[in-house]
Amino acid sequence: MPVTERAVRSKGRRGRGRPGESRAVAPGPAYITRRIPYFEFLGEEGLARLEDQADWLIQEIGIEFRDDPEALRIWRDAGADVTETRVRLPRGAARELCKTAPSKFTQHARNPLRRVEIGEDCTVFAPVYGPPFVRDLEGGRRYGAFADLEKLVKLTYMLPALHHSGLVTCEPCDLPVNKRHLDMLYAHIRWSDKPVLGAITAKSRAEDSVAMMRILHGDDFVENNCVIMGNVNTNSPLLVDKVVTEAIRTYSAAGQGMIVAPFILGGAMGPVTTAASIAQALAEAMICCAFAQLVRPGSPFVLGNFLSSMSLKSGAPTFGMPEPVASNYIIGQLARRLGVPLRCGGSLTASKVTDAQAGTESADSMHSTALGGANFVLHAAGWLEGGLVTSFEKLIVDADRLGAYQKLLGGVELDDNSLGRNAYDDVEPAGHFLGSAHTMGNYETAYYDASMSNSESLEQWEEGGAKDTERRAYETWNKMLADYEAPALDPAADEALREFIARKKESMADAWY
Repeated sequence: MPVTERAVRSKGRRGRGRPGESRAVAPGPAYITRRIPYFEFLGEEGLARLEDQADWLIQEIGIEFRDDPEALRIWRDAGADVTETRVRLPRGAARELCKTAPSKFTQHARNPLRRVEIGEDCTVFAPVYGPPFVRDLEGGRRYGAFADLEKLVKLTYMLPALHHSGLVTCEPCDLPVNKRHLDMLYAHIRWSDKPVLGAITAKSRAEDSVAMMRILHGDDFVENNCVIMGNVNTNSPLLVDKVVTEAIRTYSAAGQGMIVAPFILGGAMGPVTTAASIAQALAEAMICCAFAQLVRPGSPFVLGNFLSSMSLKSGAPTFGMPEPVASNYIIGQLARRLGVPLRCGGSLTASKVTDAQAGTESADSMHSTALGGANFVLHAAGWLEGGLVTSFEKLIVDADRLGAYQKLLGGVELDDNSLGRNAYDDVEPAGHFLGSAHTMGNYETAYYDASMSNSESLEQWEEGGAKDTERRAYETWNKMLADYEAPALDPAADEALREFIARKKESMADAWY
């Protein structure tokens, strides 16, 4: 149920460590450490031309900063050319301001073993974010509800290939718009101990998110560490609205992380040509990074990229196509040159169900995201129908593939055991290694075990019910929820959070839009 009542006062003592700290043991790596090279799509000349185009946009065309006079004041005080709501910076000025943003930072979780490193050679996978609808094999497509969100949070917590809990895994449409952020963030805190994102749709909601983290982690810890991030989109083309600037002025000012991702549908919110859209995305994200550094130098910032092609016949977005795939590779190169972490989309598809289209489009999107060097991957699992739907089954299927990417990005070991020299001690030429000591000593870890793939014989598969991937995923997530055990949460921190939420809800009437 949503948090609406005051908690009964707990008589339990606060545990050791920070308030709300979990003592649960993480079942797998908290994040991925990349050990393979990046795929370099463009050479120096091509990258320089894109950077020149981005600088030209910022200097000559300018970026609109609307509906936030304080943001314009910050720009004026920094010496920017501000004409009404249009901000222009001299060539290279935005890039210079971005130099104080860290190339890598830690986002802490209430379970210290779950903290993640974001940037440089580290990769973090997070679930789908924002769909108003959910779908499962038996319940079909429907508006998301708070009960769905709680289930998705629990599943994300239990899936080791998902390192981050996110926030709006689906919209809980049965809760008031102005209050649901409180219940969503509490659900992530209560039912998971992985890192989280915070609300961004209004400044007060962002402030509530930071306040809840202060309750959970303590004021001093939050002042000196990143414990929450805000994720926003620019209003492309070339508009940074107050949702973005107020989020930055809240999260960055508190030393927390900001992710800014231009969402550019080629031919609509950006030019139809891929190169132009990439340069526009770089300009929009880079000027937001510069703004964040003006608010608080050194505050964590993640440069986002969400470029999509579209059907020029219908206007519908398309995913997994060669143009956005190329953009993932190229924006990775540009982010590394800028020296900031990168966020890209993950398992993206326009398919309505978890079918072959969903698999192929998601595979192409995710492969370029991983090889291109994304450090924070939002929508890594569960995305369906162009982002309108969170699929329970696809969450499971995608997470299974993320485990494979984790192994891929980890590279290939080249030690004596991996080279298998002793494997030849008891295997003669033309023999086999099936029962050798080397095989028996490595069989559990030698290959990734894809639990959602079926490699049985046809007869075995039919005897087991001839279940397809979607049915196997449905049964998997239902069993997971039946076996779910909540991570420990300090009772005093829990009580303080619930009392904060109750006070906030009592201070305002319900709003549904």
